[in-house]
Amino acid sequence: MKQNMGSPDRLARILAAVTIGVLYITNTISGTLAIVLLILAGVLALTSLIGFCPLYFPFGASTKESSIQEYDD
Repeated sequence: MKQNMGSPDRLARILAAVTIGVLYITNTISGTLAIVLLILAGVLALTSLIGFCPLYFPFGASTKESSIQEYDD
C-alpha cells in the first residue's frame, strides 16, 4: 500500500479519534451512537497510523505532499 495521507490529514484524524474517545470516557455519548463513533474513531486512528486511506484510493486522491513540485510556466 502506498501512503496517500499527508501530515495535516493524519493529525486531524488522530485528533478526531481522541475527541471521540474523550466523549465516550466522560459519558457524553452513550448507547448505539457511542458504539458507531468508537468504531469510526478506530478506523480514523488506524488509517492515520498506516498513512493509507482506502476511500482515497479509487479516486486517485492524495493529501500527501509530493517531494517534487511542478510549476506551470
